Amino acid sequence: MSKKGFFIVVALGIVSFFCAAGLYAGTQVADIIELNDPIYPKHKKGIVKFSHKKHANDYGAKCGECHHDNNGKPLDLKMGDDVQKCSACHKEVGKIPKKIKKAERIKRFHKSALHENCKACHRDWNKKQGLKKSDPKAAPTTCKACHPSKKKQ
Repeated sequence: MSKKGFFIVVALGIVSFFCAAGLYAGTQVADIIELNDPIYPKHKKGIVKFSHKKHANDYGAKCGECHHDNNGKPLDLKMGDDVQKCSACHKEVGKIPKKIKKAERIKRFHKSALHENCKACHRDWNKKQGLKKSDPKAAPTTCKACHPSKKKQ
């Protein structure tokens, strides 16, 4: 093999290595995800710091328990698959009309969709574990339990 051919093979090998590494790196999911969506001009409460790793690994939450299609059906995802932000579909922010039905509120309003998804899951978890809301091991279901004080941020 000529010197030129050798360098081409080595260069292709290096490029292949970095491409493969880049694909793997793209499948990483941040451990802590700050739920700080820019669709809100101002946050009234502290920003929730969601531990993706803890929910997936420690609690055994499957991707489709949070991530769903436009019909509310769980998505069959694996770690690292591309997903849209909740606000891609649940676009409305601001004051929610009182007369609007719960299902419509969840479908349209970002805040309602997030709170219902999280709180319903937490209530179910607590029930399955036989935990009361006051138990220190209970999953949080109140504002203060998830939203830190703005002073502490």
